[in-house]
Amino acid sequence: MTASLRCFCQLGDLSGAAGFLAKTRRHLHQHPELSFQEVETAALVAGHLQDWGWQVTRGVGGHGVVGTLQQGGGSRSVALRADMDALPIEEATGRPYSSRTAGVMHACGHDGHTAMLLGAAQHLAQTRRFSGTVHLVFQPAEEAGKGSGAQRMIEDGLFERFPCDAIFGLHNTPGYPAGTFGFGSGPFMSASDTAHITIHGRGGHAARPHQTVDPVLIAGSLVVALQSVVSRNIDPRETAIVTIGALHAGSAANVIPDTATMALSIRSFEPAVRDRLEARIRALVTAHVQGYGGEATVVYERGYPVVVNSEAETTFAREVAEELVGPGRVIAPFPPVTGSEDFAFYLQRKPGCFFRLGNGEEGAMLHNPAYDFNDEILTVGAAYWTRLVERYLAD
Repeated sequence: MTASLRCFCQLGDLSGAAGFLAKTRRHLHQHPELSFQEVETAALVAGHLQDWGWQVTRGVGGHGVVGTLQQGGGSRSVALRADMDALPIEEATGRPYSSRTAGVMHACGHDGHTAMLLGAAQHLAQTRRFSGTVHLVFQPAEEAGKGSGAQRMIEDGLFERFPCDAIFGLHNTPGYPAGTFGFGSGPFMSASDTAHITIHGRGGHAARPHQTVDPVLIAGSLVVALQSVVSRNIDPRETAIVTIGALHAGSAANVIPDTATMALSIRSFEPAVRDRLEARIRALVTAHVQGYGGEATVVYERGYPVVVNSEAETTFAREVAEELVGPGRVIAPFPPVTGSEDFAFYLQRKPGCFFRLGNGEEGAMLHNPAYDFNDEILTVGAAYWTRLVERYLAD
């Protein structure tokens, strides 16, 4: 590394903050809050930022918090984002700092994302080795699925009130070595849509099925038929996923119910594929159910769009990681991720990059009751955010 690059934040610069970061992350883990309910989390974030000298704006798009710090005479500005909400999952980690709220846990690592950005906030306030403006966006309701925190913050004037030249965000990734970074320009994470299907049949006695239109039979057949949507309608060189995540019907063994309901999760990366999936699902469901004598209602909801990273900002973000941890701990290009993120809405308005940070090769996957954020990467993430700001706003 050249001498000119050594003046920026190094991994060791945040080693003294490891205890504070772990304590903060575990406190957040013990006190998780669902989307649109992040009252205490937002208060903790705002309190720390205020104590460190940041200009704090609360209540942006709900419980969103934005911290602003200006230094020097630089005209450039950059935004960094962390999400704060938890999931409606009963924790099964057995950790001493497990969730104290029944049925709610940080099963996606947003507690770690928030703690890492707070670590960068503290260090940036102490060192102030940049010239320009940095906005730290602590976002609620990433897990909402629709009407999310990103959408609400944008609608509340996020980019008009806190203008930035680019925005960056990250997500931890189990299954990859701890502290490994992953970058990809262009389409990086999939769009996510949801279909709610109601099959209307005609209920009756289980002993007289010939007098009914059995929605359970229809639903079972439809599960199989839906598997053809991707395999027989989408170019195999394109990525598309149709998952049936919920199927409900009836409550008694001797009663054929009137209705059955299904919920589908649909993922894609290209607009034409996204449109094709919706058209084929609607047509197949309608025709298939009618073929059994029933009727179908399909409510199709467009969710988060594709996360599309801009090339220049992705290259810059990758270079910062290579400087910090070495090229051997950076994966580029990182494989496209079929999960979805409302960070996509920011990238529709501003250039930027959303990337991955390895959470460790062992342990549970995201959205699993046994998942836990790896505290060993807290200082890595905090150092990275600090260095990115210093490099982006270099005098």
